[in-house]
Amino acid sequence: MPSHHRSTVSARVTSSARATGHTRGVRLLRLLQATRGPDPRPGRPALAAAGESVILFGPVGVGKTHIAQALGHMAIRQGADVRFAKTSRVLAELAGGHADRTWDKRLHELVRFDVLILNDFAMRQLNATQADDLYELVSARQGKSLIITSNRSPSDWYPLFPNPVVAESLLDRVINTSHQVIMNGPSYRPNKRPRNGS
Repeated sequence: MPSHHRSTVSARVTSSARATGHTRGVRLLRLLQATRGPDPRPGRPALAAAGESVILFGPVGVGKTHIAQALGHMAIRQGADVRFAKTSRVLAELAGGHADRTWDKRLHELVRFDVLILNDFAMRQLNATQADDLYELVSARQGKSLIITSNRSPSDWYPLFPNPVVAESLLDRVINTSHQVIMNGPSYRPNKRPRNGS
């Protein structure tokens, strides 16, 4: 999926839904479709129009990125603006803005999307500037949808922030306003391992 498209998401997620087993990705998408509510604004998907967010978390290889991209495609087909990016890439973009004095412009570009998908969130420890940039991004996007994928449980994100006050303020906005989807099960990646010829 390209990094950003015109898109919309027309699905609601049941809070703390659990997807497991070989067909977990298919079942999760069916859940997202089956539980969608009425759109509060004509022509807009329920998730984006309501400014709701989703956190997909679980071990590596269970399909979190695949589901996040599928939600993005659902959005694209409906007409909202969506951006998909690795969290590290977004932080690098904002860091570049500090260097060349385009930070406000770069932040505005990230805020304008109806749905922002941050892949591989909370992969490693953040420095003070990165934590502050994430706080400003999440605060500026208040009322807009955010989809996050992470290998860590949201409760394990707090120690990654150098300033506990910033961590509490940022994560309170993200965690307590999001549908949390736990994705468990074995990794799909071993199935993609090349087979030796006989």
